[in-house]
Amino acid sequence: MATALRKIDRLRDSIAPFLAFFNGPFAKLNANPEVANFAVGNPQDFPMPEYVEALRAQLEPRRRDWFAYKDSEPRSQVVVARGLSERTGMKWDPADVAMTNGGFAALAVAMRALVEPGDEVIFLSPPWFFYEFMILAADAVPVRLHLAPPAFEPDLDEIAAAITPQTRAIIFNSPHNPSGRVYPLETLQALAATLTDASARIGHPIYLISDEPYNRILFDGRAFHSAAEAYPHTVVTYSYGKQLLAPGMRIGYLTVPPTMPDREAFRETVFVAQFATGYAFPNALLQHAIEDLEVLSIDIGAMERRRDRLVGALQEIGYETTMPEGSFYIMARAPIADDVAFCDLLGKHRVLVLPGTIVEVPGWFRISLTATDEMVERGIPGFAAAYAEAAGA
Repeated sequence: MATALRKIDRLRDSIAPFLAFFNGPFAKLNANPEVANFAVGNPQDFPMPEYVEALRAQLEPRRRDWFAYKDSEPRSQVVVARGLSERTGMKWDPADVAMTNGGFAALAVAMRALVEPGDEVIFLSPPWFFYEFMILAADAVPVRLHLAPPAFEPDLDEIAAAITPQTRAIIFNSPHNPSGRVYPLETLQALAATLTDASARIGHPIYLISDEPYNRILFDGRAFHSAAEAYPHTVVTYSYGKQLLAPGMRIGYLTVPPTMPDREAFRETVFVAQFATGYAFPNALLQHAIEDLEVLSIDIGAMERRRDRLVGALQEIGYETTMPEGSFYIMARAPIADDVAFCDLLGKHRVLVLPGTIVEVPGWFRISLTATDEMVERGIPGFAAAYAEAAGA
């Protein structure tokens, strides 16, 4: 019992900054219609009509088992494999696709399938909120390495130096949350070479968990490349919640490329891990609708224009910002060292953003492009007023 409680304490500590923000400033301001809400990648407008229609078209049961227990439906696997093959140029096997209830579940299943207690898992900071949490939940050891702003470029020498005989996996996220970096194929090939050399040195393969939920949220005509194109021991995780901006409708997948050795045996490991993770399969309705959902997307052009409007306005005010290449987010440097205090000041001016401290980039804050255009225009004066007040103080 004492051991279990200590583990819960460690898990709670790993997400304490997240909980403090969402139970505090976010809870206070999120429901206020006068606040320009840039805090997280939640929809601030109604869902796409096409999305609603895709679900409605599958709502009427066509068989007695229409809403029975589902694992990975063969039709879903075929749809996903076909899309992956088209986007990567590799011939994906539908049998290697495990449908999951969102990207969160896909990552949790990957952890259960790949790591044993005491294994080390490298992740790059700034991270998505829950990487460390999920590594700890798998009784593995998190190894944090840093991506320095504003370039957020991985240091391959640092990664190589961090690898030990206990290293089992590395989590790599592109397009990157929160920086918006879309890492080119050359970077992925260099990372693959680093991991290949290190795997030979330590005597077992290092798995690369390629977390790709934003891989269709790309700006300026950029192409996306998956790490699976460069490295055979890659496990890809994906969530449809980003391309559809419907994060509460939980469907995603975990898959491996056709180049992965022993992938047939890995399928059974993943299947068992999905049961052990609490039946981590998506619900029946979303799987029935997958063929329509696969080809739908939010308006990327509108999001790109929103990015350009905000970056231009913020830089004119005096902020240093990133220019995201993809994902939902802009990072901006706070004009004072204490980003949490500055985000509180923005809140006074009816602007809600995420303090950089929550995503391990102190002194910065994150802005979500899922806000509406009206919120952008309403928020810009608030950004300006808070900047002036901080500068005056």
